[in-house]
Amino acid sequence: MKEEVLHRWLIRMSQGDEEAFNRVYEVTRDDAYRMIYFLTPHKQEAGDILSEVYMELYRNAAKYNPEQPFRPWFTGLIIRQVRSWKRKAWRSFRLLEKMKLLTGGSRQAAAELYPEAAGERLDILPYVESLSQKLKEVIVLRYYHDYSLEQIAQLLHVPVSTAKSRHRLALKKLRGHIIPSGGETREEATYVH
Repeated sequence: MKEEVLHRWLIRMSQGDEEAFNRVYEVTRDDAYRMIYFLTPHKQEAGDILSEVYMELYRNAAKYNPEQPFRPWFTGLIIRQVRSWKRKAWRSFRLLEKMKLLTGGSRQAAAELYPEAAGERLDILPYVESLSQKLKEVIVLRYYHDYSLEQIAQLLHVPVSTAKSRHRLALKKLRGHIIPSGGETREEATYVH
């Protein structure tokens, strides 16, 4: 497809036209998949990263400058998404290894102690559900949607220090459910900023 035609589809896509998005997807999907496949170390993750790329394309379509060629801009978007995916995987690995050291070498115990390291473990879900709404929001945004604490603070319209405090308290409560230690006072257990 020629750049001019693609530009028209992108403009329509940025205005919310679903058909335009489907057309852009059909035209770019194969090239994008091949690039992701070559850039990612775990080939089975290429499909997931491809989905992330197109979600990001949809979010950033309005930011695209039609004066620039589309392909280099789109390639940059793909590279950023692959890097983001790798960073996420590396962070989870580092957290799991850190917790493994703290729990005496058990990978299972480490995964249970730290929700992000556990990935999408369903056995921690009842504990997350037992948290207050304010704490649950922070945990869900941080570990299931991978937002930074600064982004969480913006979404919740609270200071960053409050988001950090809620995050710390939520993790403390989750660890308390998994490994009861009993060392906290009632005031620490119930106060939420």
